[in-house]
Amino acid sequence: MNTRRQLRPTDVKRLNRAWRRSTEGRLALILESVTSPFNIGTIFRTAAAFGAERIWLAGNATPPTTQKAQKTALGTDRLVPWEEPAPTLSAVQAAREAGFTVVAVELSGDAVPLHQAPLGGAVCLALGGEDHGCSPALLEAAAAVCYIPQVGRVGSFNVGIAAAIAMAEARRREWARPEAPGGP
Repeated sequence: MNTRRQLRPTDVKRLNRAWRRSTEGRLALILESVTSPFNIGTIFRTAAAFGAERIWLAGNATPPTTQKAQKTALGTDRLVPWEEPAPTLSAVQAAREAGFTVVAVELSGDAVPLHQAPLGGAVCLALGGEDHGCSPALLEAAAAVCYIPQVGRVGSFNVGIAAAIAMAEARRREWARPEAPGGP
C-alpha cells in the first residue's frame, strides 16, 4: 500500500513557514531589457516563491502589470516589490545602495560556473534580455559574472529558466546548512 499523498494546503503552509524561518540570505533581481511578458511573469512568480525582496527593471524591460505578464505571474507581482524600468546603471546603483552584491548571470569570458559564484549574503542576480543577454555596461558594473553549465546541444537557457536556476542555487546553498529543514 502506497502511503504517499499530496500535502493539503495547511500542510504546505506549515512546510513553507519552516523554510522561511531558516532563510536569512537576501535575494533580489535586476532584469535588463527582458521584454517577453511571459518571461517577466515567470520570473516574478519564481521570485515570489524563493522570497526575493525586490526586482529592479532596467532598460526596456516589460512591467509585470501587462495583461500577458499577469497571466503567467498570477498576481505575484503584488508579493515582490519592483521598480519601474530605469537605466541599467541606475538599477545597479540602487541595488548596491540597498546592500546587495550584484552578480550577473551571463555567458562571458570571465564568468565562473554558477556553483562557484559568490551567492551568499545579500545577492542581486542580474539577467539580460532574451536576444542579447546582459549589456556590456551591466557586465562591467557587476561584482561577479557566472554562467549555468550545460551539457546539451542548446547554447543557452530561456531567461525565465535561467533566473529560476540561479535563484534556486542561491537558496540551495543557504538551505544546505545543517540547521535548515531537511539539511545534512
